[in-house]
Amino acid sequence: MTAGEFEWDESLYCGSAAYYATGRLPYPQAMAEALAAELDLDGHGRLLDVGCGPGSLALLLAPLFDQVVGVDADREMIEAARREAAGRGVVNAEWVVARAEQLPAELGRFRVATFAQSFHWMDRPRVAQVVSDMIEPAGAWVHVGATTHRGVEEEHPPAPSPPREQIAELVRGYLGPGRRAGRQVLPTGTAKDEEAVMRAAGYPEPLRVMVPRGEVFRRSEDDIVASVYSLSSAAPHLFGDRQAAFEADLRELLRRSSPSGRFYERARDIELVIWRRAP
Repeated sequence: MTAGEFEWDESLYCGSAAYYATGRLPYPQAMAEALAAELDLDGHGRLLDVGCGPGSLALLLAPLFDQVVGVDADREMIEAARREAAGRGVVNAEWVVARAEQLPAELGRFRVATFAQSFHWMDRPRVAQVVSDMIEPAGAWVHVGATTHRGVEEEHPPAPSPPREQIAELVRGYLGPGRRAGRQVLPTGTAKDEEAVMRAAGYPEPLRVMVPRGEVFRRSEDDIVASVYSLSSAAPHLFGDRQAAFEADLRELLRRSSPSGRFYERARDIELVIWRRAP
């Protein structure tokens, strides 16, 4: 791993899995349709979703493949994915507790590998090489660029929107000015320039597909609290014995912003960056 990049530890998302379902906006069906159109997905082949979290992406894409395999280092995330798959009646999904750096883990070959808001937490050059070897010839690696814990920042929103900047200030007041990530602080944020990593791994120029959104989601006070706890930078364990005080302050802030307890957020567009393997 290059100097300055994040070194993974098991506390990164400790306690966050329970908050994903309500804290994160769902990936849209339009994204699955766009990916299916670009990659000619027809219900066959296998999908590898690396850093799958609670299965949000893998379960959306499951109908497009014979089998999907979700891999995540956080056991709570994998347990949440299994419960969600069972609740939806998805029977072609397998869930594996493992770091991306531990692949291939005898998982076999895949038609498509996806990384949704996860690649920056990994030893990227190593993972790029290992996962590339797991993708079939003419298969694809897909980065999903999305922000799902919060919506678009609108200058004049049509209804009360969550006071995100004030929430961020409150988090900093409790955890300090540097962005927290597990036991570490990331003064400059997460790793950037994933395209250089992919080119070094031998991929040509990617195809970029924008999935426009714009739908407005009605969100409750509990949803906004969950969206904060779903972040690695505000995972519940980071607050220690001050979590109750933080949450009380957070809820007071939200009630001042919207006494009704109702908020509205417009979903952000999503970018699919598709890297194809040579035939």
